[in-house]
Amino acid sequence: MILVTGGAGFIGANFVVDWLAQSDEGLINLDKLTYAGNRENLAALAGDPRHIFVHGDIGDSDLTSRLLSQYQPRAIINFAAESHVDRSIHGPEDFIQTNIVGTFHLLEAVRGYWGSLHDDALQGFRFLHVSTDEVYGSLARDEAAFSETHRYEPNSPYSASKAASDHLVRAYHHTYGLPVLTTNCSNNYGPYHFPEKLIPLMIVNALAGKPLPVYGDGQQIRDWLYVTDHCSAIRRVLDAGRPGETYNVGGWNEKPNLEIVHTVCALLDELRPRADGKPYREQISYVTDRPGHDRRYAIDARKIERELGWKPAETFATGIRKTVLWYLENQDWVRNVQSGAYRAWVERNYGERQP
Repeated sequence: MILVTGGAGFIGANFVVDWLAQSDEGLINLDKLTYAGNRENLAALAGDPRHIFVHGDIGDSDLTSRLLSQYQPRAIINFAAESHVDRSIHGPEDFIQTNIVGTFHLLEAVRGYWGSLHDDALQGFRFLHVSTDEVYGSLARDEAAFSETHRYEPNSPYSASKAASDHLVRAYHHTYGLPVLTTNCSNNYGPYHFPEKLIPLMIVNALAGKPLPVYGDGQQIRDWLYVTDHCSAIRRVLDAGRPGETYNVGGWNEKPNLEIVHTVCALLDELRPRADGKPYREQISYVTDRPGHDRRYAIDARKIERELGWKPAETFATGIRKTVLWYLENQDWVRNVQSGAYRAWVERNYGERQP
């Protein structure tokens, strides 16, 4: 059995569903169910005895220690994090508490549990920490992509908090010997993505006839990774990664944000045309850029391919089509996550940035 934290969020839920589709090994899913943690993401697992859901916080050391003692997992995969840059700008404290303090409490509970193991259980145990490319800062257009040895230069409260969590994980390996693995991934996209991030926001707003807000000139470049490819990379790192090592996970899909928006619009023009026959591009609205907006991220994923034989299965063309189709086919899910609090957040964040 394994323990997954943050397994009701976007990437975590995709991982949990994917894991149980490919393995009979059960898991405990610990999630705080903040705004982005959604039990509906796990609806396909209803009644599955392999999936044990626990509503709780990684910062609750007593709860985590009880779960570890009760279920004796062979591995922990830590997805639990506050992860939206804009939210971290408006309210950084939650990011400090979850991403730094929460990770510390989780590591302490895990260290105590790991120290109680013996023989094969001790040797086989792993703690896999899921992080982001944003810890590395921003790249110029002609700079080499982020490798695992790139210097940390976080530029937002979110990325700074994730950088701190990465450092804690590293320190627990070097100080205490805890067998840790760290992955730093590029921008994920795919099913169950909360509609405040770029791709789902564009889909949802386009269908609702609302403006499609693009920061600045829309030329911020990101490397896009389909979420199930990310899940397969995590499984591979868990299986064969070397303790203490970091593996960068990318999709080899560097694209500017404006191109992403144009691609989504073109797919919607094809799959769900506007009633008036006009292109969805007409809804694009340029808004004031966010503070400290990193210009470019790019992942060099050669290490994970070279050492572990992993590379993404999806191209951006195949992944983005699957993503748009999923949102078109799951409008009930979209409506259910669009609570009053979510609508107020989007209005607050983008309403303040009108040109």
